[in-house]
Amino acid sequence: MGKIYFASDFHFGVPTPEASRERELRVIRWLEKIKHDAEELYLVGDIFDFWFDYKAVVPRGYIRFFGKLAELRDAGIPIYYFTGNHDMWMFDYVTDELDIPIYRKPIQRVLKGKRFYIGHGDGLGPGDHLYKFFKKIFSNPFFQWLYTRLHPNFGVGFALYWSRKSRDAQAHDDVSFLGEDKEWLIQYSKEVLHQEHFDYFIFGHRHLPIDCKLNGGKSRYINLGEWLNYNSYAVFDGDNLEIKFFENDEGRVYP
Repeated sequence: MGKIYFASDFHFGVPTPEASRERELRVIRWLEKIKHDAEELYLVGDIFDFWFDYKAVVPRGYIRFFGKLAELRDAGIPIYYFTGNHDMWMFDYVTDELDIPIYRKPIQRVLKGKRFYIGHGDGLGPGDHLYKFFKKIFSNPFFQWLYTRLHPNFGVGFALYWSRKSRDAQAHDDVSFLGEDKEWLIQYSKEVLHQEHFDYFIFGHRHLPIDCKLNGGKSRYINLGEWLNYNSYAVFDGDNLEIKFFENDEGRVYP
């Protein structure tokens, strides 16, 4: 029986080309390791710190990563890609080139008899009204058309610069568990559970590996963490879902 893997927030491209290349190679080593028993792979957003699907230009770099994804797809392993707040402008490149479907909103799946709710997590739950406003703007086709008018050298460089500034400003929010009542994706999961049952909620975006029981232990909220510090991912074998850490013996799952 194969296993189902979930990972998010590789953030390829930052903070430096050298650090990004090292992280890319680490992710490739992980993909090489899991390909022998992977039944499905879910990439749950912010794989790139910035991406824009130009019609005739492919952003420079990441060729080794794309090559490994192609190898997994050629081996018959389904891969599912979710856009996050950093790579929401991924349109059809990976679909056309690698036959990987793209999802822009959370999806519901029954996997090995369990109900999963899977999404990146940005723009969900209470608060964060400013981001939700900008997300509507960035999702607008006219705004996207305007951005294509910028030369890629400027467009990519400008976006990466502001991405780094945003990360520096919010870095303190990613270092500790805020408590069940203040974690907005936990609150969102509880709201969904009022409507229907799910065994697992799988999200990225939060940058902290979290495993929290909900609904009296009948459901679990899983946040996948990230690969800038934790190298964390989740694996489901049909009986158990576990957060693991690749080449990191000091990883911790919160709370």
